[in-house]
Amino acid sequence: MTVFLPLNISRNTALACVCLFLMLCAPGFATAAQHKNQKPHKASKTKVLIGKAFGNTVAVKALAQRLSAERQLPKAWVQQNIAAAHLLPQVQQMVLPPNAPTAKNWQAYRARFLQTERIQAGVAFARLHADALKRAEERYGVPASYVLGVLGVETFFGQHQGQFKVLDALATLSLAFPKDHPYASERQAFFENELGHHLEQLHAQPTLKNQLGSYAGASGWPQFMPSSIAKFALDFDGDGRIDLSHSAVDAIGSVAHYFQAYGWQTGMPTHFEVKVSANDADLAALLAPDIVPTWSLSHLRDKGVEVLDASGFAQPLALVQLFNADDAPTYVAGTDNFFVITRYNRSSYYALAVIALGEAVHAAWVASLRSQ
Repeated sequence: MTVFLPLNISRNTALACVCLFLMLCAPGFATAAQHKNQKPHKASKTKVLIGKAFGNTVAVKALAQRLSAERQLPKAWVQQNIAAAHLLPQVQQMVLPPNAPTAKNWQAYRARFLQTERIQAGVAFARLHADALKRAEERYGVPASYVLGVLGVETFFGQHQGQFKVLDALATLSLAFPKDHPYASERQAFFENELGHHLEQLHAQPTLKNQLGSYAGASGWPQFMPSSIAKFALDFDGDGRIDLSHSAVDAIGSVAHYFQAYGWQTGMPTHFEVKVSANDADLAALLAPDIVPTWSLSHLRDKGVEVLDASGFAQPLALVQLFNADDAPTYVAGTDNFFVITRYNRSSYYALAVIALGEAVHAAWVASLRSQ
């Protein structure tokens, strides 16, 4: 699922935005892949429980009034669609924070995505869409491996795009967000805004009426939220419409465009391996900015962090820590491009999984071409 920070912001502002975003996006917010220790997407056999339609209640009328005015949509049409949407009790439960969060484990998380079946599916996808991947890389400067990594992590290359009707999910989270959630008002406002975007898209493209997606309303191969669709989705296959649920080519172009819009720098690595011997105080200070690139190579070295194979690299770096349950943590030095990947999803675990899967798929794809 995609999320946003403003474009062209300073590093200090970015850090502040990240802190706010961490507060607003506690566990239980979007797709399964968003959270650091949840399992990757799997085809769900659980039946979707559908409650009653919301109907023309006072709350529905008020919401329709706001959204129709904000989006310049016909009020009667907006109210009709919201009133016809159904309450989804499962969605209400899924947005709540877990009662007992599991311990973070990067090695286990990574292994779930680097399964043979997922890599093989990625190779088949890359072969089928080689031209689109090449065209996206040439236009946006984003290597095919990272586009492949996103699509593989998010939806197993389009196989698992979600089971909830997007309109129902967003209406549920706009009108019946659980009041016992610690950030209920902020979350409800977020989903109301996403509902507005989705209604705009539905009005322009009525075929989206029964579109399926995640419990948070993310949809398509790349699991874009409606606001992401509005800002970044492309008609990359040139058929005259944007269709992220059925057009893998549109999805490829849209992911690459997303990364470019957030400042992807062609040719820059995503991260470097490191050796850490810093004392506790220095380590805590180096980790404080989290995923925001802040430190120079010389500063990291002076504080006991050796960045490997980075000679001559002159851009700021972030020291990123990933826990491995009871084992020693893993550390990497993230570049601005690593930070760009976390704009798609705020988790450093997610970003490294995208990188690792994408590189594995790309290597297997190249090897298969050589063996032909």
